[in-house]
Amino acid sequence: MSCCSPDAAPRLHPLPSASLVPPRAATSACVAANRPSDYLDMTENRPPGEGVVGIFDSDEEDEDFYDAMDNSEANNGNVAAVAAAPKVEPPTAVAPLDTGKSTLSTRTTSRKRRLRIPDKPNDKANLWNIMKNCIGKELSKIPMPVNFNEPISFLQRLTEDMEYGDLLTRAAECATVEESLTYLSAIAVSSYATTSCRTSKPFNPLLGETFEYDRTDDMGWRSFAEQVSHHPPVSALHVEHDNWIYYQDFSMTSKFRGKYLQVFPIGTTHFIVKSTGHHYTWNKVCTTVHNIIVGKLWVDQSGEILVKEHKTGASARVKFHPYSYFSRETPRRVTGSVLSPDGSPKFELQGTWDSSMSCAEVLSSEGDNWDTAEHQTRWVKNTPLEDSDKIYNFTAMAVTLNEPDEEVAPTDARRRPDQRLMEEQKFPAANNMKLTLEEAQRTRRRAREAKIAAEGPSAKYVPKWFAKRECEITGEEIWRFTDEYWQCKQSQTWDRCPSLYMDDEQEEDAT
Repeated sequence: MSCCSPDAAPRLHPLPSASLVPPRAATSACVAANRPSDYLDMTENRPPGEGVVGIFDSDEEDEDFYDAMDNSEANNGNVAAVAAAPKVEPPTAVAPLDTGKSTLSTRTTSRKRRLRIPDKPNDKANLWNIMKNCIGKELSKIPMPVNFNEPISFLQRLTEDMEYGDLLTRAAECATVEESLTYLSAIAVSSYATTSCRTSKPFNPLLGETFEYDRTDDMGWRSFAEQVSHHPPVSALHVEHDNWIYYQDFSMTSKFRGKYLQVFPIGTTHFIVKSTGHHYTWNKVCTTVHNIIVGKLWVDQSGEILVKEHKTGASARVKFHPYSYFSRETPRRVTGSVLSPDGSPKFELQGTWDSSMSCAEVLSSEGDNWDTAEHQTRWVKNTPLEDSDKIYNFTAMAVTLNEPDEEVAPTDARRRPDQRLMEEQKFPAANNMKLTLEEAQRTRRRAREAKIAAEGPSAKYVPKWFAKRECEITGEEIWRFTDEYWQCKQSQTWDRCPSLYMDDEQEEDAT
């Protein structure tokens, strides 16, 4: 039994009973003030529950130029680091989770998935050489090479939030809402686990691009994502399981502050337990990318996640402590509390966002002093693959995301030829294909704008698999899955899908 001080975890006041509307980050200028549609991709090695960091460029090539900010580590050969990433100490040992190994990991699978992708080339594009060659040129004429990317789409990176999806199943099976909140806090934290080592940006999705990921056979869930908007970029994700539903739409805004870039996610994550009707929501925190221009790129997280169950009013708060050079605290530390509907503490939370998280039941409390039971593990980051640094620091789940599948929709990210060429180490061909796809998207956009001018708003682009609805809990407008995709896949009826990529003959001409 331990006595916890205010330094160990924040002591929180009772939450209001009114329905939570998570605060949205105010729209802010991005890298340039005249580029309001620039966004950063963030998801982490989502671990496939990860958290990515990347820049959401639009279909304009000038925005591709700023994508270089996402991986300035490529310039390390010429410029000395000005600030090293913080050293992380091993987390304090805690008791293992008493529920045993994940039940999802013990399922048998009928499909053998790949275990690796081709190693990335040793040579790197140099940011400074690119910038030097850009002097005197219009930014709209400067395309960024795929060398700064990783060979997956942002829709696939967003799906990596589900790497630790077994935590959702455990949360749905808990006897109390407060216990469920310990697991949901853990999965919310786990989505940032790989941002500490994985800083290359994913490919920005084309409007109408999709990604399905069916792990029903071994993990018990299947997911579907679609790029539902391009200005601003918005990605929608829906995941379904026998006993729960998980969904979110994701966008972001950012502020460039010279030496670092701050990314502010916009959107709310929802989790509904089918058997009880409990409806949980939570937000994401600010991501800061340091050494944007000079030095070794490193990432930090800061802010607070509020996880709330709207039927009972119980909640959890998890604080991400920003790194400080002058602090002796463990870097990447997270602390928090689970509160009952009346605001009394039920669990203490602690850990680091890149490695693990634990909880301890509060036995008694008096002000800021809590007596707690022994801490129990709620989440531990999966062991990295051997030589993972040679494959973009991909996790075991990330390796499978771009595995070819002939039964997916024509718009699926696996079918992107530039992404596939990059994975196969055909970088010159991938760059040419990327330019071709971007120009095709610009052509479609101009045609759509002309049609809107002639026919009115009814000619605007309409997503194929998601529809905008008002959330009955938060009052926000959110993108909800229409439940039509899987039926269309079963019959292989893809007539509603736009033509985003190319056939084999066109691909050969483009490369």
